[in-house]
Formats: sequence, C-alpha cells, structure tokens
Amino acid sequence: MKKIWITGASSGIGRALAIKFAKEGWQVAASARRESLLNEISKLNENIIPFPLDVTDSEKCKHVFGLIKEKFENIDISVFCTGIHDPKSEKKLNLESIKKIMNVNFFGTINSINAVYEYYKNKQSGHISIVSSVAGYRGLPAGGGYCASKAALTNYAESLYFDMRRFNVRVSVISPGFIKTPMTDKNDFPMPMIETPEFAADVMFKGLTKSKVFEIHFPKKFTFIMKILKVMPNWLYLKLVKRGMQLIGR
Repeated sequence: MKKIWITGASSGIGRALAIKFAKEGWQVAASARRESLLNEISKLNENIIPFPLDVTDSEKCKHVFGLIKEKFENIDISVFCTGIHDPKSEKKLNLESIKKIMNVNFFGTINSINAVYEYYKNKQSGHISIVSSVAGYRGLPAGGGYCASKAALTNYAESLYFDMRRFNVRVSVISPGFIKTPMTDKNDFPMPMIETPEFAADVMFKGLTKSKVFEIHFPKKFTFIMKILKVMPNWLYLKLVKRGMQLIGR
C-alpha cells in the first residue's frame, strides 16, 4: 500500500485530497491544526490517520513527521496544502495580517519541507508537492499578502526542483484557480469558473500519480487565461485589471 502525507487536510482542497487518496487505497497521514476536524475525516475512511500539527512550529513539524515515519515506515508523496487568506484585511495595508499569511502559507510550508528534506534526499526517491495558486502569477487587488505568499511558494518550488532532482526526488507545484472552500467563501467578488474541492482532488490525484508534470493547474480554461495575464506587459495587465474592477464596481 502506498502512503502520502497531506497538510491542511482538515478542510477545503486538503480534506478532499485526503479522502480521494484514501478511496484509491492509499494510506493517508492527515495533518492540520484542528484535531476535531481531522478526527471527523478519519472516521470516513480507515485509511486516513490524523496527525495534528501547527505548521508554523518548525520543531513540531519534524516531530510529527517522525511519528508518521514510525507509523507508516515509508512515505511516497508529501503534499503541503496549508493556506490562509483574509481578503477583508487586505483591502488596506495590514502588517499583522500580511505577517500571519506569510508565516502560515510560506514559512509553514518551508517548515514542512524542512521536516522531510533529509528523508527524501537519503531515500533518493519520492515526491514533494507544494500547493500554491494562480494568485501567485501576478499581483491581484486586495490580495497583496496572499499573492506574495503564493508567488514565493511557486518560486521556491522551482528552486527545490533543481535541488532535489539530483537525488531522484520529484518536486511539483499545484496551482488551483477558484475552488469553493471556506477560504474562498470570504471573497466578496464574482469568482469565474469556480470548481468544487472534489474536482480539485480528482485533478490533483491524476497529476500526482499518473503524470510527471512540474505544474498541476486547474481548471484549465481559467488557468490558461491567468497564464496569458502572467506574460502580458505590465502596462496592459494593469489596464485590464483596472477596467475589470470598474466593471464589477470595486
């Protein structure tokens, strides 16, 4: 039986991904801060085993991964899915909010990677996957901290790819568009082509287990638009986004 560690597994994409892998016969180490929610999903499938964790604690990350290794012995894939966003606080400069977002989204993921780095390096096989976002492609309105944290994750994944390929370890980045989760429920603007967490989990499962691509992005119709915006000249990008904001009354 293959085994996977998923952080951010108590809700949203992480929860759906844990359930998907468990249904496909994988043993799943599910981590998140909210132990009660982890216990709830572990009751859905006996393949899901909860390992509560606050990823902002680097020593706790190493300790929990040690417990997972002790229980599972082998971990084929680690998917780091922890993320927060506070669109209301980002409508103006809020230093504490930005620090919190960076601490959870970026440094929390780095803490998790740090916990598994030597394991995969010594094993000389396996897969580390980082959940970023298309929000990391460019700066978006009312998303300074969130976009910056996701851009940092995508860039870090690219660097880690070159580092780990020397040890035969696969590194991938996952860039979702809008997925209906408790986090996106906070948004007060229209979210084009929004999909369900189950849709995301299906695409991620295929990308993680049946392909060798570096970036897993979805839904394709939306992410291709974002990729075009990514390579646009700044003047044109800023003009288009400004016009879009005017159309939706922002």
